[in-house]
Amino acid sequence: MTVMVHLRWFLLFSTLVATASADPNWPRWRGPRMNGVAPDADPPLEWSETRNVVWKVRLPGHGSSTPILWGNRLYVLTAVRVDGLEPPLPPHARGPADKPSGTESAQEFRVLAIDRATGKTIWERTAGKATPHEGKQENNSYASASALTDGELLFAHFGSWGLFCYDLEGDLKWQKDLGDMSTRNGFGEGASPALHGDVLVVNWDHEGQSFVVALEKATGKELWRRDREEVSSWATPLVVEISGRAQVITTGTNKVRSYDLKTGEAIWEGPGLTLNAIPSPLESEGVVYLTSGFRGSVAYAVRLADAKGDVESSPAILWRRDRDTPYVPSPLLYEGIFYLVKSNSGILTALDAKTGEAIYGPERLEPIAEIYSSPVAAARRVYILGRDGNALVLASGRKLQVLAKNSLEDGFDASPVLSGKEMYLRGYRHLYKLAGE
Repeated sequence: MTVMVHLRWFLLFSTLVATASADPNWPRWRGPRMNGVAPDADPPLEWSETRNVVWKVRLPGHGSSTPILWGNRLYVLTAVRVDGLEPPLPPHARGPADKPSGTESAQEFRVLAIDRATGKTIWERTAGKATPHEGKQENNSYASASALTDGELLFAHFGSWGLFCYDLEGDLKWQKDLGDMSTRNGFGEGASPALHGDVLVVNWDHEGQSFVVALEKATGKELWRRDREEVSSWATPLVVEISGRAQVITTGTNKVRSYDLKTGEAIWEGPGLTLNAIPSPLESEGVVYLTSGFRGSVAYAVRLADAKGDVESSPAILWRRDRDTPYVPSPLLYEGIFYLVKSNSGILTALDAKTGEAIYGPERLEPIAEIYSSPVAAARRVYILGRDGNALVLASGRKLQVLAKNSLEDGFDASPVLSGKEMYLRGYRHLYKLAGE
């Protein structure tokens, strides 16, 4: 073959590899790699109600769960009041006409499939209807757990009101009742399930008997269950493979724990976090990162290859930090930098992921006042969305550099979804599709 033919084959192979490695889907909470990063996306830098909004649709009911994306469809979970009244907006988002409407009525728990090109609802299913057995914190919702898909099955988790499995056309395959949660101070629920291979994992931490359970994804059959000495938490489990062994990593106030995915056997445990453990763990290059920030601050990193038994005093813990950690938002690790929001405020700290040393911060993110959604990243940019509709786009790097300030009329607790040139934002009332010019 000539050099030119060799070059053509090389270019074709490189294109095929790049295409195969690209992941345009956002199939679960925190995205394709469970860390908030969309490695192949290039979403818009700037937006407003009159710029780069492809469509904006009103969603029924209320939910703070993040949408997921597979192929040409978004899947959204929501809770709709049966009495037909609009759910009250969170306190910070209320105007004079938006007053709390009293005791919550019965709710319909719905699953929506939405066309990503047009915003039109393709199908809608009512998974169940019930009057909640307990209330929720006024900033929470009855649809706070995000849906999950592997491209064949869709899992909708409404906590105490059921776990439902559909195919992507909306046909119900199975459903399971795991009981009723009793959450701390009636704050409500919110942990999303995790999926690895054929195993679905649900963490059930509350004020009763807490447990973690593994289910067969195709049938809902229980594979194993382990009781946990934990109080209420809201973090989604993380499943990672180390040396060919998949392990389920769960956070908690008393302990951070790891379980063998196949058997439920305990692998290791680490120091507990704070009360109300909400941020989800993340993993990069064999290191798992744990954070929490209510009535205290905790962050630490564990090298999984060295983690066995109790790691409290072992060299498996690479570093620890006791300030400026997040309460509700999960952290972001991107290009070697670990980004942490302080509590729920618009204050950001960037750490070196390997050492835990501060690169910059804490720095105030004007004009963002309060944050519940989790930061995401793509195209060497970090996206941070505030509850008041303000958003910042930062340059990824070792100094704080604001590339753009954006604002929309809605408020946001759900996290952004990134895919290709597009971004999807779920607000209190609306779902937006944004795309660059």
